[in-house]
Amino acid sequence: MSDLGKIDRAFFDRHIAPNLGADRDDVAVGPTHGVDFGVLDVGDRALVTATDPLSILPALGFERAARFALDLVLADVAVSGVPPSHLSICFTLPEGMTDDEFATVWETIHAECADLGVAVVTGHTARYADPSHPWVGAATAMGVGDHGDIVRPDGACEGDRLLLTNGPGVEAVGLLSTLFGDQLDLPNDVVADAQDRLDEVFAVRDALTAAAAGPVTAMHDVTEGGLAGALNEMADGAGARFAIDGDAVPLRPGVREVCDALEIDPWAATSCGSLLIAVDPDGVDDVRGALEERGTPVAEIGRVDAAGGESAAEGGNEAGAVLVDGDRLAHPCVDPSWAAYSRLADRAE
Repeated sequence: MSDLGKIDRAFFDRHIAPNLGADRDDVAVGPTHGVDFGVLDVGDRALVTATDPLSILPALGFERAARFALDLVLADVAVSGVPPSHLSICFTLPEGMTDDEFATVWETIHAECADLGVAVVTGHTARYADPSHPWVGAATAMGVGDHGDIVRPDGACEGDRLLLTNGPGVEAVGLLSTLFGDQLDLPNDVVADAQDRLDEVFAVRDALTAAAAGPVTAMHDVTEGGLAGALNEMADGAGARFAIDGDAVPLRPGVREVCDALEIDPWAATSCGSLLIAVDPDGVDDVRGALEERGTPVAEIGRVDAAGGESAAEGGNEAGAVLVDGDRLAHPCVDPSWAAYSRLADRAE
């Protein structure tokens, strides 16, 4: 049986990367493992686009679940520094989802899109016999901007400082403690702290705030594979060596306790809502200040020691390396939150 979660780098390089349809000159950034978005040339403008599945978890409440699902889709464009502006969305609804429940989902998506300046331009909505929660469709987000304004995922430069919002594990801990809190052998106040992390899984406004505040050279949302995955993917894309201070990486309340209870590594667990940001040293204070003004926790966790070398995928040694307190940090093979979710869900049945 294959591992749950995204396909691994080896499969991508062997089967996906060589088979991408027509070779078109207007594709400025195409599919790359660990990269959140693609870019098309449209005249003298750049169309940034990204596609993600839609996950609706009824146990979160349909309004909160819809906001969570939408932010995950839009964030993959927002990390480019270009505001998402258009959305194509497809719902393959379970038979058991009522009209009222779906109306709540749709109206929540409309309200959030309207607030962000995002227009829904096309889509598909239907019920089918086989689909079930949480996976109920997919969506493609788009944004239009100038090529020079795009924050490329491989843009980290030597001397840049590395900032992290929120911290590792917030999404995994927030979801698992909210969905299965009664199974955690932890004090009630710790479980409540962990459940509060679910309010920190929204990254779109943070990404746009960071990009506007200072010279951001690269940005990555911390999703599958967690902080360890995001660090390795950003370093590898830039052919860079990252030096990380382990003690500087923040852990939000409840994260360590829940991860210990579930025997998962918070650095390897998905943390949608957390952003890894490479910033020119002259812009660090501005970016931190802008994020903190929004109420977003942010910490400086390290620096880019070298960049522009041979990436790890091309056989590089030090380039593409992430060193935490001097020790090499590996890219997780599997996100441990998937197995934890499966175990807890089985017990709940």
